[in-house]
Amino acid sequence: MDRFEIRLSGAGGQGVITTGIMLAEAAVGQGLNAVQTQAYGPEARGGASRAEVVISGAGIDYPKVECPDIVLTLSQQAYELYGRSAPEGALVVYDSDLVHPGAADGPATRRGLPLTALARQATGRAVTASTLAAAVVGALSGVLTRDALRQAVRSNVPQGTVDMNLKALEEGFRAAEALGGLTGRAAPAGGSTTRRGEG
Repeated sequence: MDRFEIRLSGAGGQGVITTGIMLAEAAVGQGLNAVQTQAYGPEARGGASRAEVVISGAGIDYPKVECPDIVLTLSQQAYELYGRSAPEGALVVYDSDLVHPGAADGPATRRGLPLTALARQATGRAVTASTLAAAVVGALSGVLTRDALRQAVRSNVPQGTVDMNLKALEEGFRAAEALGGLTGRAAPAGGSTTRRGEG
């Protein structure tokens, strides 16, 4: 497969770093190469945080995201930094209860889902939104399998919360299916992935 780039962003404490780790481990579990990097804002909780995942079937010669295929934004601040200016062909997925795109935003495709509310409904815990987001991004990528994502969840959540997080994961798969009609470089789940020239 070609290089596939994912940028995850939100406020500190929303779990985007955990989401990135899950996605990278799912890729490795499938025999793909993956690099995950992360950055925190000035405060561990409340400040902006970002995780990036690069996945490829070949070697990865540069670990940073240059032209993202999928951008996840879980806060308005994160959207202003990374979602508003996402490039043409990218898919921006945002928490529709927390993020409000503008009519004049850039050329990327945008899809809103009430990610935190869906997680709370599925598990009773808003903190599981990071797991739900991993399912949404993984499914929409067309790159990661559900079994690999399930194993990544089991490996990365605290013991005693596995069943709860797997519920959030399944809800995320359903949410991704409900979006449908995706365009750009992000292929529907189970489809092939192509990539335009680097920008």
